[in-house]
This record gives sequence, C-alpha cells and structure tokens, in this order.
Amino acid sequence: MPLSTTLAEAKGFLRVADATEDALVTLLIDAAEARVAAATGPVLAPASPAPLRLAILTLVSHAYEHRAQSSETSAEPPLGLVEPWLAPYRTARL
Repeated sequence: MPLSTTLAEAKGFLRVADATEDALVTLLIDAAEARVAAATGPVLAPASPAPLRLAILTLVSHAYEHRAQSSETSAEPPLGLVEPWLAPYRTARL
C-alpha cells in the first residue's frame, strides 16, 4: 500500500483518467517508494518532503511509460534526475 504518494496523485501525474490501470499504478508506487526509502532511509509518510514525493512520481512515470519495452531495450530509471532530490535525505555513512 502506498505510503507517501496516493493513487490519485500518481494518476494525475500520469494523466490516467480511468480505473483500469489502478493495480499497475499502485504496484509502481510501491516499487518506487521502496527504492526511495532504500536510498534515503527515512520512513515515508503522507507528510514526506516534496522532493522525495516528486522522486517517487518521477520513478513511477518512467516505469509506467516504459512498461511495454523488452528487457533488452528498456531504459534505466532516471536516477540522475532524481538523485539531486534524494541526496539531502541520504544518511551519511563512514
């Protein structure tokens, strides 16, 4: 179940109007949130900072747009694009 980004927010971001893709979009949100949480460490919640939520939406959008591509031609997620949003929330490790 999504923690920081609602299905309605993601569908609005993706411009998906009907409910036929709800299960897929929910799965993509869960995967993107897991990736952002693994990269940053903080627990995601509805009140998560906007940069983290935007990184999630960007990852969801990328996965949604490239879902039909084969593994040989699929583009990597735009981590370079979301990295500046994630960097301030990363836990420093020595």
